[in-house]
Amino acid sequence: MPGNPSGSGVAAAPLPLSVFLIAKNEADRIGATIRAVRDLTDDLVVVDSGSADETVEVAERLGARVIRRDWEGYGPQKRFAEESCRHDWMLNLDADEVAPPSLAREIRALFAQPGGPDKDGYRIGIAEIFPGESEPHRLAYTLRPVRLYRRSRGRYNPSPVHDRVDMAEGARIGSLKGVLHHFSVRSLGDQISKLHRYSDQQADDLAARGVVIPAWRVIVEFQAAFWKAYIGRRHFVRGTYGFLTAMNYAIARHMRMAKHYERSRNIHSRPGSATPSVDRLEGKP
Repeated sequence: MPGNPSGSGVAAAPLPLSVFLIAKNEADRIGATIRAVRDLTDDLVVVDSGSADETVEVAERLGARVIRRDWEGYGPQKRFAEESCRHDWMLNLDADEVAPPSLAREIRALFAQPGGPDKDGYRIGIAEIFPGESEPHRLAYTLRPVRLYRRSRGRYNPSPVHDRVDMAEGARIGSLKGVLHHFSVRSLGDQISKLHRYSDQQADDLAARGVVIPAWRVIVEFQAAFWKAYIGRRHFVRGTYGFLTAMNYAIARHMRMAKHYERSRNIHSRPGSATPSVDRLEGKP
């Protein structure tokens, strides 16, 4: 039975809110994600893209409605999940994110207001918790994307690599004080494997959009990405482990550049190949 965040002994009523996740091989993490929010909703949707572990079984055992769908990229997968939800209001989580009780209470308080939430969408902070840490470092870098929103006023971008909600023109956007705990790193080796797969998708996306990367970007990308993570995203406050995760981030950004450069070089070497148009480089941070 779902717990009760209020501690009153009486289960709190679910909100008019759908919660959705996309997942693959997340049996070790998805349980904590679902347990933290299942009191908030009567519509918890997990879209699984072919897990080979017990992800589906864990999710269903905790009350989620699991839908199986082949992977087509972040945007298409999350758009499919949106369409599968019953409520207009929805909360998106990744399968390695956990909402602490304070954030769950803050969301519940929004819906307890007269008339419900007064904005169309809300930004929620996301802070990483590295192995060996019990909570985010007080100086940890925090992303603040829109994660709680009305489907009638916002939808996930359809790009296969850009993971963001595009809100309608004129939509009112607020911010919550609570922060999601992001357990993104199982190990340094697992992290680099994940980033390697993602860099393949990014390189494919760049090639599909005809993006041209100047040679100087290829040369300086590793160094620039390392300092962006180590200083700009404050990985330096996490000691040696922060240094190592910043190095992994830099390696991943270098791999994206290298793969795209190689693919473009191969295309240009083919007889009759067209020269792609110049565009600015975009990608998920």
